[in-house]
Amino acid sequence: MKDNFDDILTKLGTGKWTMLYVLSMMYWYSLLPCHVIGGVFLAPPVNHTCILPPNAITPTLVLPPDAQQSPSNISYTSPPDQPHADDSCSYMVEDASTGRLEEQRCTRWDFDTSVFTSTVTSEFQLVCDRRFMRATYQSMYMFGMVPGSFFNGFLADKFGRWAVLAVSTVIYVVVALGSAWLPSLPWILVARFVLGMMHPTSLLTGYILVMEVTEVKMRTKVGVTQFITWTFATMLFSGWAYLIRDWRWLQTAVSIPGLLFIPLLWLMGESPRWLAVAGQHDRALKELKRAAKWNKVTLPPDHELLSIMQSVHQQAVSAKKTDKEETSIISRLTGAYDQFMILFRTPKLRLITLVMGIDLFVVAMLFFGLTAGASTLGVDPFIYLAISAAVELPSSTILIPFVEYFGRKKMLAFSFLFCAAALLAQPAVPDDLKWLSVTLVMLGKMLCTVAFSVIGLYVLELFPTEIRTQGVGSGMVSSRIGAVIAPFIINALDVKYPWAVSVVFGGASLVAGVAVWPLWETQDTTLPDTIAELEGGDAEKTTDKTANASNGTTKSGDPDQITNC
Repeated sequence: MKDNFDDILTKLGTGKWTMLYVLSMMYWYSLLPCHVIGGVFLAPPVNHTCILPPNAITPTLVLPPDAQQSPSNISYTSPPDQPHADDSCSYMVEDASTGRLEEQRCTRWDFDTSVFTSTVTSEFQLVCDRRFMRATYQSMYMFGMVPGSFFNGFLADKFGRWAVLAVSTVIYVVVALGSAWLPSLPWILVARFVLGMMHPTSLLTGYILVMEVTEVKMRTKVGVTQFITWTFATMLFSGWAYLIRDWRWLQTAVSIPGLLFIPLLWLMGESPRWLAVAGQHDRALKELKRAAKWNKVTLPPDHELLSIMQSVHQQAVSAKKTDKEETSIISRLTGAYDQFMILFRTPKLRLITLVMGIDLFVVAMLFFGLTAGASTLGVDPFIYLAISAAVELPSSTILIPFVEYFGRKKMLAFSFLFCAAALLAQPAVPDDLKWLSVTLVMLGKMLCTVAFSVIGLYVLELFPTEIRTQGVGSGMVSSRIGAVIAPFIINALDVKYPWAVSVVFGGASLVAGVAVWPLWETQDTTLPDTIAELEGGDAEKTTDKTANASNGTTKSGDPDQITNC
């Protein structure tokens, strides 16, 4: 029945109606990077000095042992062999009753405005004891993506692709614009969380909608090119930030284009395929006729179209009857636990789940960590982000022939291992060779992007069809956790030990690369449909090239492989 509906889409072809969905969603995807990585320019590290009160003696570092008994009019500094504290976070005052020097925490700072005139960091004084809030600002978006990913599929299946897309994008635009003028940091963090929730709801639902209106022969091309605007938008964001140095106006400037997407929503319609499955055949027929008019083609008679849609609907109804869901909360939680534990039921499943969990965690941590890593290198953040985005283009361009030649397993392992080599070599570069440090980090970013693309395909082919959704879902959760902790790693190390960031990321990449080797190659093999088939032995080589190409098309069109966005 699915093939019959695809025949309808083939008859419709690729015309104005199809391109309306494709180009509209490409435009929407171009609006998201500015918010995903917004912390790079909205809440960056900013040079600051403590504003001393009148009774301060000196912004003291580490006092010698006899400081408490020494005269109070002497300023003390740290011996060269002793570690220095952050002199912008404390100062010394003399206790009036004892005459001893006491350290006081700084509460007011003067911020450097030579790079940014206003930031979340400076406005809410996210320094010293509060510097972890900068990482929290960035990670709140990723925190929101976890529940957003969880509810996305349920909502889109129940209420329709267009309805969920429309609601989520409108909420996203309104919250993005409103968050630029919120007066308090807690509310700004809440807004970031909401944006994170709406991110997968709009992105993945939009991707599904595009795939469901695209004819079979065009799905691979459309699936691969859908997110190319993401890279260009990231580069453009660095240009916007260079021109607009006030965080509130920058947030407003990158959010206003979202208003232009709302009229496009009213031009698009619901997915005819979903309408057919949901039994709304009159709406589906109306949408198909509109599509035929826009694409200037002639469809089969109405009764033939209705017959196909009724068959699709009956198939969906039968599937629901055979897999009836429990309604109680306890039953749902028990069912969710059972669905998760099934991933550890057999030896091969345990191996796939653990290795893919590690690799997805690491690749997301590297991707978002290296994107926001300008502070660890002490380079211009605007140029760094532009270059960081630019290196993603060749990694996508050269990927397909290399994957076909080396296979999934070797390509993924090599990408991680060479990424590890580049990052672990970076701390050894002398300070006067800044260009070489940046080159090594950018090489690591490019290889990380390659790994991200390969793992999206590999994980789909490793898990059997029976539990593929659960397997990919668990991997997505792992990747979100990696993305959440990346800013905290940078925040904890970039001030005193900036070289350690590359060491941590490089070490993690090395572990991920080594972890791949126990797995098996999936290229040119039949995909397992059941757990029993997976455990029964190695998959057989596919001899039918046409079937293999068909499998490739399906993989490219599977929305669950989009884990890096």
